[in-house]
Amino acid sequence: MEIQQKVEQIIKKLVGQDVTVLLTIPEDVTHGDYTTNVAFGLSKILKNNPFNIAQDIATQLQKEMGEEFSKIEAVKPGFINFWFSNTFLTQQAKKVVENKESVGKINVLNGKKIVVEFTDPNPFKEFHIGHLYTNTVGESLARILQANGALVWRADYFGDVGMHVAKALWGLETMFKEDGISMKTLAERDLKQRIEYFGKAYAKGATAYEEDKTAAEEMKKLNKLIYIAAQRMWQKEKNLTPQIDYVKGEQIDETRLQQVYDLYTQGRKWSLAYFDSIYARVGMHFNGYYPESIAGEKGYKLVKEHISDGVFELHDGAVVFRGEGQGLHTRVFINSLDLPTYEAKELGLAPWKYEDFQYDKSIIVTGNEIREYFKVLIAAMLKVAPELGQKTQHLPHGMVRLPEGKMSSRTGKIITGEWLLDEAHKRASEKIAEAKHNQTQIPTAEQDAVAELVGVGAIKYAFLKSTIGKDIEFNFDESVSFEGNAGPYLQYSYVRTQSILEKAPKGLSLPQNYQPNAEEELLLRRLIQFESIVQDAGKHLSPSLIAGYIYALAKEFSVFYQNNRIADAKEADQVSFRVLLTQAVGNVLEKGLSLLGIEAPKHM
Repeated sequence: MEIQQKVEQIIKKLVGQDVTVLLTIPEDVTHGDYTTNVAFGLSKILKNNPFNIAQDIATQLQKEMGEEFSKIEAVKPGFINFWFSNTFLTQQAKKVVENKESVGKINVLNGKKIVVEFTDPNPFKEFHIGHLYTNTVGESLARILQANGALVWRADYFGDVGMHVAKALWGLETMFKEDGISMKTLAERDLKQRIEYFGKAYAKGATAYEEDKTAAEEMKKLNKLIYIAAQRMWQKEKNLTPQIDYVKGEQIDETRLQQVYDLYTQGRKWSLAYFDSIYARVGMHFNGYYPESIAGEKGYKLVKEHISDGVFELHDGAVVFRGEGQGLHTRVFINSLDLPTYEAKELGLAPWKYEDFQYDKSIIVTGNEIREYFKVLIAAMLKVAPELGQKTQHLPHGMVRLPEGKMSSRTGKIITGEWLLDEAHKRASEKIAEAKHNQTQIPTAEQDAVAELVGVGAIKYAFLKSTIGKDIEFNFDESVSFEGNAGPYLQYSYVRTQSILEKAPKGLSLPQNYQPNAEEELLLRRLIQFESIVQDAGKHLSPSLIAGYIYALAKEFSVFYQNNRIADAKEADQVSFRVLLTQAVGNVLEKGLSLLGIEAPKHM
């Protein structure tokens, strides 16, 4: 931040050494636009009382900062509070209007390369609201880090092999016999119906695995064939030679393997197409796709290589990592069937991502139910690939709950991400149809598109306004609302600014020596905070900071709008200033929504 740099330069002159100054936004507006406690850290160096140091710094700052501040004040026990001048605040608002593309862009990360891994759905299973939540968090973090100057690589790691696939394929084959259909006849249904069928098949297989020992053994055998089928698929598509022979010389029934191969490859293709349709719907993309079928081979090899040096050890026919010495627990990395577990796959994923994008940091976004698992994984990674282990951060988030109750893909009682999107779309359509909510008349042809933007925005904002890590109870009445702390209210606030600007005179210039009233000044002071909020959101990986900020800005603009005439104000200077202020608020609202992955409609 420019102001922070200037303060640091001035303090360096006073104390004769570099000092990092942390400027924060006070919760109480009477304490200034920014405050710092730097004097407390300097008290030992200068051997003086923090308040005396704060007074000396404040006096010198006031002399050197000129017209940027109206007041710089030391307060006990040693804080320094800053109030920007109205002239400076107005000029900053003007920059927001004139340089719209640079709004909220800062360079604190200076080209650092960061991988954000998120979503991680499983083919042959439906895309549930937990995946949608992870997707929303990951995409917002990627955008916030980019705004902070980072180069971001979005990674999608999906489970295309493993027991969940075996359960789904066993269920599919069983249901085909019961229903008298095949993959060929299933292909005649639309994609959504095919995926719903997969969900039922998985539930059937998961139940049988728990209740029928014979079925469970069949699925274990099927699991090995799926790994071989995946290897052959990659060999065919990429001309790769399989690195691992998972069957260890066992006799393979080629006819049966071909059946599994055909079922697996076609179902996998449909699943990935379905996931891509959801990604497109919510307005995001990935730079790299990482299937477990390849990550598993890489991880399997890494684990085997580190048995001899004691990182991993053999135990009851499996390969495990002992974490007790580090306050953790033991986890299996290669199971007794000689297949890599999820742990080994994730271990192999780290160097694979690094091959594609030589990252400085890798952030993995998942639900918090696997928090302990990741502690063990990173501990193992620090021994196998210490550089990558040090660069890896697990970011766990809470669960999404709806009034419908707890989800379970094993029983088939899940709430899909697509259902949530469809229901939000429907409710947004109903809201838009109410004339009292229309800021401008929406052309009939656009109403459905606007309802989609509003529905998606409602979900994303409801997910992101809470601190990551907390469970979320999603409520449609609160979330799909044009009032209160909800995405549609913020989208509506942005649309209101654009509606005002459409009616306002064009080509206005900023008036000289304009004295803003209390509501105008409050907006100016809110606008100046945006860059700091974006920086803090990137530092703490916290989209909720952006959400809270734009909600406060929207509320304050609403009060200003209700109490002040804008385009038709009495004085020409009032018109010019208030139009500029409205443009600045609109630009910041649009950028803030974008950082949350929310698109701002033109009409509403």
